[in-house]
Amino acid sequence: MKQAMIRVRMGSHDAHYGGNLVDGAKMLQLFGDVATELLIINDGDEGLFAAYDSVEFLAPVYAGDYIEAVGEIVKVGNSSRKMVFEARKVVVPRPDISDSAADFLTEPIVVCRASGTCVVPVKCQRINK
Repeated sequence: MKQAMIRVRMGSHDAHYGGNLVDGAKMLQLFGDVATELLIINDGDEGLFAAYDSVEFLAPVYAGDYIEAVGEIVKVGNSSRKMVFEARKVVVPRPDISDSAADFLTEPIVVCRASGTCVVPVKCQRINK
């Protein structure tokens, strides 16, 4: 099936709670961007996100972390597209060493998993008809 990935650094503007903790909704925003890319690849249209079936927040995300969000279409219906998502922390800042130090994680930390359904109206589907 088709896959997509986005990697972004969480900034101080993403930190919503004490200790520079990033709001979990930021992961859902990333999943929405990945879903849009998947729909464009699959259908030639952005479609609409209809619903999440499940969301699991598994580890904290902080300002300065690099998050890699991946998604995959796992089932294609007439107009529905079932997708699964995973967000992984791949880089962490190391302020204990210096203001600009960071570590690339050889084993990414899964911070969030989700599944959901998007819809592309049949009249908007331009690819794979």
